[in-house]
Amino acid sequence: METERLILDSIQESDKEDYFINISHDKRVLETFICRYAETLEDLDFSSYPGRQDLFAIRLKKTERLIGIVNFFDEKDGGCEIGYGIGSGYWGYGYATEAVRRFLEYLFTEKGFHTVYASFFTGNDASRRVMEKCGMTYDHFSEKELTYQGKERDLTYYAIRRKPEVILLNGPSSARKSSTACHETNS
Repeated sequence: METERLILDSIQESDKEDYFINISHDKRVLETFICRYAETLEDLDFSSYPGRQDLFAIRLKKTERLIGIVNFFDEKDGGCEIGYGIGSGYWGYGYATEAVRRFLEYLFTEKGFHTVYASFFTGNDASRRVMEKCGMTYDHFSEKELTYQGKERDLTYYAIRRKPEVILLNGPSSARKSSTACHETNS
């Protein structure tokens, strides 16, 4: 079995520079991940990120540096949507797949969601493959759902439903900040 290479935990003030480098200033990431571009570190308004309960840092275990983020949003009817982004320098190593798998586990077992959705700009085959490797399947297509970077974008949605045998660790409304699925202590 493959060893976990990542830590998923809360965003810290000290993550600002890594977030800038790997997300908000990485133009390759911003082609497919919706985020406001920052030209300089000073242009990045990072103040609202630390402490958010819906946003997690994806860190390399060996360095504890932020290489990406994963979040959940649009909670309704026992479901939610997730988004994820990994710095382009870390593409092709399976980090997104590992992070999404672990995040799905957290959302099902600790947050109690029944269904999790994710979308990608149609044509982003790398993101589609991540979703498929995590057990997600095609749900629906949405033509010209939004305008991003001056272009109308089609979105393809995938979904996964919680298996009946999944046991909720803390009940559907009592997720702890230090989730076993998303947080590892440094021991």
